[in-house]
Amino acid sequence: MVHLGQVATDKEIEDKSNVNVGVQELGIDDSASGQFSTSVYGSRYAAFDLPRHEMPEDEMPKEIAYRMIKDDLTLDGTPTLNLASFVTTYMEEEAEKLMVEAFNKNFIDYEEYPQSADIQNRCVSMIARLFNIPAHDANTNAMGTSTIGSSEAIMLAMLAMKKRWQNKRKAEGKDISKPNIIMNSAVQVCWEKAARYFEVEERYVYCTKDRFVIDPEEAVNLIDENTVGICSILGTTYTGQYEDTKAINDLLVAKKIDVPIHVDAASGGFVAPFVCPQLVWDFRLEKVVSINVSGHKYGLVYPGVGWVVWRDPEFLPKELIFNINYLGADQASFTLNFSRGASQVIGQYYQLIRLGKKGYRSIMLNLTRTADYLAASVQKMGFLLLSETRGRGLPLVAFRLNPALGHKFDEFAVAHHLRERGWVVPAYTMAPHSEGMKMMRVVVREDFSRSRCDALISDIQMAVDELSKMDEKKLELQKEHMKQRARRGGKGGGKGTNSHYADESHSLKGKHKKTHAVC
Repeated sequence: MVHLGQVATDKEIEDKSNVNVGVQELGIDDSASGQFSTSVYGSRYAAFDLPRHEMPEDEMPKEIAYRMIKDDLTLDGTPTLNLASFVTTYMEEEAEKLMVEAFNKNFIDYEEYPQSADIQNRCVSMIARLFNIPAHDANTNAMGTSTIGSSEAIMLAMLAMKKRWQNKRKAEGKDISKPNIIMNSAVQVCWEKAARYFEVEERYVYCTKDRFVIDPEEAVNLIDENTVGICSILGTTYTGQYEDTKAINDLLVAKKIDVPIHVDAASGGFVAPFVCPQLVWDFRLEKVVSINVSGHKYGLVYPGVGWVVWRDPEFLPKELIFNINYLGADQASFTLNFSRGASQVIGQYYQLIRLGKKGYRSIMLNLTRTADYLAASVQKMGFLLLSETRGRGLPLVAFRLNPALGHKFDEFAVAHHLRERGWVVPAYTMAPHSEGMKMMRVVVREDFSRSRCDALISDIQMAVDELSKMDEKKLELQKEHMKQRARRGGKGGGKGTNSHYADESHSLKGKHKKTHAVC
């Protein structure tokens, strides 16, 4: 028993925690009002770790559960300082209200929530027309669907290409056992997943130390009778560059090769049409049959929404569509997921009609100006620029240390220093066959203001200056510190969730030590 004036030992505290302490002793009122009289931090819950592996036997007051979880989440980084991610971190209050009001709507239940379903169709049509889909009747919806993100969208598009190829081969009495798809080795990991999950051979056009986008001729030369399609990326994850979809299309047309193109416009689909409208990459090209885009990137919606649209229903085989009626009405479904909330779709519709083309254009041009300003600043510091400027690529800045300057530290050391200042600026190795090139990348999002950009520029310069003053011994100590931090799993100290599979050798990362830049 602990008496007043004594300091409780850890054992006494542990023993006390295992006793079913009464609510009166805690100063907590367990009445219907649900109120409690003591401070959150005066309760017994504040003295112990949150449950990690097993659901607790007893309940706790809602105020304490909220505060304990909120405090736990402070170990996460600050979203606005996370310059590694393309994902939207700001939306207007009115959009947030609409999304909160739709939290309890199961989007897939078209009978109960027909208006939400119609809003999805409106978004699909608006996005398809933004991508210059061939003329449709004014009252006809384009063929497409919302998804959880571009990963699901890409998987649906690959399934459609594979099934269409299989149907064609079956009709010709040919083998359908060895489908393949052609893509740049700098693809986002979801392409590797899609190919692996759906048993499609991956054929890569590898990057070089001077080229980080797909080579159109090399891509077309990889085609054989088993090729289901070619992926072209509108804004690569690594450098933000737009791949030359038109060149691929023109080669296919000139050589009379019947292979479709899918454009992965996850990041660039809401940028290029407004900043670089003269760039031809979309349905204006006859070989482009499907396009995906992430609503939660430059579509300006919080995480959890993507889109995929098809040129024409003929490119989405009917056998992939499922008609169901067990939610009360006949409905067609083509998704990998089923039940999900309507909030993100409604958030996308809000942004499309709230901003319109003029609003999106203004935002994307501002982001481009800020990215160009940052690019010029890092170049002045002596970094080599790897991304495009003046709207020829995504509004991001990819850069590396100049080897000619003979720095004794690398990009990972700079990123570590920036993280100590609160910034999350990723350092990573480029895709395979680029000679292990290291680089850094800053994604310029809507909430990355010029003043915040100036603060980052100052901190990058400070990091370089401090690292330049360190001798080899101090630099080695810092490397060891970085390794220890990585082993601890960042601020939270958690272990990797997939540590059981750390030695896999089937992915690009497993084969080539490729680092997948954060999306």
